[in-house]
Amino acid sequence: MEVVVGAQWGDEGKGKVVDFYCEGADYVVRFNGGNNAGHTLKFKDQEFKFHILPSGIIRKEVHAVIGNGVVIDPEVLLGELAYLRSKGIQQFTLSISDRAHVILPYHLLLDGLEETAKGGMKAGTTGRGIGPTYSDKVARFGITMGDLLDGTLLKKKIDISLMIKQKLFTAYGREETFFRRKIIDTYLDMGQKLKKYIRNTSVLLNRAIEDGRRIVLEGAQGTLLDPDHGTYPFVTSSNAVAGAASVGSGIGPRCIDWVVGVTKAYTTRVGEGPFPTELDDAVGERIRKVGAEFGTTTGRPRRCGWLDMVALRHACEVNGLDALALTKLDVLGGLKKVKVCTAYEAGGLKLREFPSNIRILAAAKPVYKELEGWMEYSLDDWSRIALKGRGALPLAARNYIDYITENLGCPVELVSLGPSREATIDLRAELRRGEEGDDGPQ
Repeated sequence: MEVVVGAQWGDEGKGKVVDFYCEGADYVVRFNGGNNAGHTLKFKDQEFKFHILPSGIIRKEVHAVIGNGVVIDPEVLLGELAYLRSKGIQQFTLSISDRAHVILPYHLLLDGLEETAKGGMKAGTTGRGIGPTYSDKVARFGITMGDLLDGTLLKKKIDISLMIKQKLFTAYGREETFFRRKIIDTYLDMGQKLKKYIRNTSVLLNRAIEDGRRIVLEGAQGTLLDPDHGTYPFVTSSNAVAGAASVGSGIGPRCIDWVVGVTKAYTTRVGEGPFPTELDDAVGERIRKVGAEFGTTTGRPRRCGWLDMVALRHACEVNGLDALALTKLDVLGGLKKVKVCTAYEAGGLKLREFPSNIRILAAAKPVYKELEGWMEYSLDDWSRIALKGRGALPLAARNYIDYITENLGCPVELVSLGPSREATIDLRAELRRGEEGDDGPQ
């Protein structure tokens, strides 16, 4: 069983990587986040953009699972299922955890009010109600997908939630009227539309493990957005590290064989918070343009910068990464020189560990190692290079990959050179044969 997580601030290209890893898999499981995530992938000249559905769902032989660690807006999910069918994907298998929590209308309103109240410390959320839904979950008055199938229980829970939320809105100076009956009827109706998918997915997955099935666990966001290990408070609302894969899916941690961290060949970030290697110049703008760095969920332009090895080393450690999947190596093509941040300078000290103090991180100056750049190619040329394998890459690009591997002590087992499945160099067989034996991890 493999876990795929983001090793940066999200947007690393996990959608394509997860889809690629799902070849030959039996199950793909989304284990955290909500529709604040955005995954883009291409298949047969079609582009797919998902926010809740696992990326591997476009492979009809793969059973897609939305785990208990995800928060779900049922209206958005129904829309995404309709979108999937409109794209010609009529045959798919989907299961939704009955323990996954539900986003309700008041969560979306609270999201905006809380962000405004934070002022300069706002996190730059997507406004999808994700944080308030997780808050209700922890406060023990959240509503689950299973509750949408039980009218009596849903009514009791809605009454409690509305009483508390009305007081919160009053405290924020906002008078809102929620129509109890409308909310109940709407969500019971959506529950019936999704009923055939809702089940105990922990039991489903553990039975699959007993049967020797191959499972890919898909994370949303990225390590540096994790509320425990990221740039708090400029983070997301759910744990985005590999350890959350077990909690968010209902699978025991000893079942996990391999953990892959997805990283771009450079670094990007959306929203607020410190970003030591950010480039506010022509190079940063070029990376944004060539890499199409605009958020799948929000459309916001991403902040772009050089690869940050300090942050990436932190991601390797807190996730226990076995390997990296390196994406968008092609985007750096055409630059005469590329830089890699090897340390920070802050307060007269050289830091090689990622600091938890955001004031220190915001003041940190990157220490760079300059490497030779490589030629620029068209997408078709990159795809042809990918088909030939690692040896067909420009020497400077190979040296760049080797530099990352040697400095992190974590091998690169997948190299993406474009959005399509074909534009991928797969090094897993060679690497895992050495690590796990001929068959690799199960």
